[in-house]
Amino acid sequence: MSHNPIRPWRDIERRKSRQVMVGNVPVGGDAPISVQTMTNTDSSDVKATLDQVIAAAEVGADIVRISCPDVGATAALKEITRESPVPIVADIHFHYKRAIEAAEAGAACLRINPGNIGDAGRVRDVVQAAKDHGCSIRIGVNAGSLERHLLEKYGEPCPDAMVESALEHIRLLEENDFREYKISVKASDVFLSAAAYQGIAEATDAPIHLGITEAGGLVSGTIKSAIGLGNLLWSGIGDTIRVSLSADPVEEVKVGFEILKSLGLRHRGINIISCPSCARQGFDVIKTVATLEERLAHIHTPMSLSIIGCVVNGPGEALMTDVGFTGGGAGSGMVYVAGKQDHKLDNDKMVEHIIGLVEKRAAEIEAETAADQV
Repeated sequence: MSHNPIRPWRDIERRKSRQVMVGNVPVGGDAPISVQTMTNTDSSDVKATLDQVIAAAEVGADIVRISCPDVGATAALKEITRESPVPIVADIHFHYKRAIEAAEAGAACLRINPGNIGDAGRVRDVVQAAKDHGCSIRIGVNAGSLERHLLEKYGEPCPDAMVESALEHIRLLEENDFREYKISVKASDVFLSAAAYQGIAEATDAPIHLGITEAGGLVSGTIKSAIGLGNLLWSGIGDTIRVSLSADPVEEVKVGFEILKSLGLRHRGINIISCPSCARQGFDVIKTVATLEERLAHIHTPMSLSIIGCVVNGPGEALMTDVGFTGGGAGSGMVYVAGKQDHKLDNDKMVEHIIGLVEKRAAEIEAETAADQV
């Protein structure tokens, strides 16, 4: 739950789900909503794939998925899972034997698609491999690959067809005495995805993996994902998320965290509140914010920083942030610390000074947190 007794209009009551483990990452229950991404390298290239996994982990990815289309990919997976700093999900389509090989290679979770993994016997074999090697499973229903009998029944991909597909596959897993599964019902259409997720959230207590599949490029895909995932998360649905972008996986992780941060569901790194800038600005806001985002990327401590170009909204925004700077003077501005005016500062010294203040405050917060845990 995101609970704010002072501002109850910010409360989000999360759907109650049971919990499964993806390696050492809990998904569902009262666990934080985890952020995932997927590599786009040749999965048989251990170095390139592992480099991408590590880069994603460094910006906060909790889980990384790797496609396993062939024997070369599952062979490489053994070394990748051994060296990876985060749990690895093996993405399996069509070839059920790849799922068995991935489980043997150390995958923490197997992602299978009920529309193309094969018959019930093959599913049973995959389930047994998951049991034998301590893997969870993600049932990955996709509007673009629904089973033929459901398309014939409903005429086209629709929420009811996607939910029915998910429930059929749940029955297969549970008939094989397997409940360590989570589920997704993805579509590229925001409306279809949202309706399908709402339906499956009511039909099962399984943890839910949220995503808008094939969302598009960095800008368009971010917007589509923010609308679709934000709507569902706001209503309490979702236990782990993946933002699907035609972009670097690192960008997917960044966008995922920003969506969660905007709803108060996860807190990692600097939340910068900044104005779009206008003729009133006392300094170059856009350039300054871009520089600060880059220079403060190493800060993982949850903090807020306001960078406002003038005194119209600057003082009010600074009241709500850990550190703030408001322009408006003749070549200088006002620095705020913990919501209060602290000192004036020349604009040309602003960036380095603010970085120093943020780093100092981050260290203080970490020390306070450590002391509370003793």
